[in-house]
Amino acid sequence: MRSSVFLLCFLCLSVTQTQFSIADLVQKTCKQTPNYNLCVKTLRSDPRSSRSDVSGLAVVMVDMVKAKTIATLHRIGELLAAGTGPDPKTKAALRRCVELYDSAVLKADIPSAMEALRTGDPKFAEQGANDAANEADSCERDFNGASPITSFNRRVSDLSRVASAIIRLLL
Repeated sequence: MRSSVFLLCFLCLSVTQTQFSIADLVQKTCKQTPNYNLCVKTLRSDPRSSRSDVSGLAVVMVDMVKAKTIATLHRIGELLAAGTGPDPKTKAALRRCVELYDSAVLKADIPSAMEALRTGDPKFAEQGANDAANEADSCERDFNGASPITSFNRRVSDLSRVASAIIRLLL
């Protein structure tokens, strides 16, 4: 009986210690990124983070960049489909953003980053994340200060820079 109680207490402490270690890893990792709050909030929103090492956290963050990119493309599609849609200059900029997000980010940057993480080549993964941030920044610049998707572009850029910083920890 005493040994059962001791074993139960030991297991409870082990589980608690593991949970603290995981939380510490997220915090420690995020402290080394350009946006601590975004990093922590994003990683804690994904259950995979609770059982990940730094490489796994990088994968989670790259997945979040992909998800936000898809959301951005969806929003652009809504704006382009609107009957009283944007003026011609804005439409042209939105179409350019579709090219950047679809052809560059979704079909090149994200897949190359994920493949590089999978094969243990963080330098190429970092480049993919940096490229995704640059594409989002380029999209935003195309509007000359009148972007209807600024918050989307900023989120993709910020998540990409956080992903890049996490991946850099693997170098």
